Amino acid sequence: MASKTAAAKNQGLLTEKELLAMPEADYMNAAQLAFFRNRLKELEQEILNNADATTSNLRETQYVPDPADRATIEEEHALELRTRDRERKLLKKVQQSIALIDSGEYGWCEETGEPIGVARLLARPTATLSLEAQERREMRQKLYGD
Repeated sequence: MASKTAAAKNQGLLTEKELLAMPEADYMNAAQLAFFRNRLKELEQEILNNADATTSNLRETQYVPDPADRATIEEEHALELRTRDRERKLLKKVQQSIALIDSGEYGWCEETGEPIGVARLLARPTATLSLEAQERREMRQKLYGD
């Protein structure tokens, strides 16, 4: 954690603590947008690196004569592919969030237009709904199975 804080300082970015300490009037100013752009770019790169590692792992697979060992390897590959599929979906959200930063719409609820909130964006940088709007959406899904 200390190395991330030092890296952020070296790049001239805010730290999480500084971000949370900023007044509400500064919501989604240039410094905050730069912080979230950096966080999203790091997440994007991490996902892409994981995908490359998965590709390498699957290519290195060797034939194992024992059926139990082969089944274990196949199960591990299936698990890894499911994880990469989730990351593929997350990558799309990350790229959409970066596009929202570029368009000036990042940090604002797509349903209500209200601020999503710095704390929520720190926890989930790809959030597009405020906490209240997300809770309403989940309640509707629970009630109506949508």
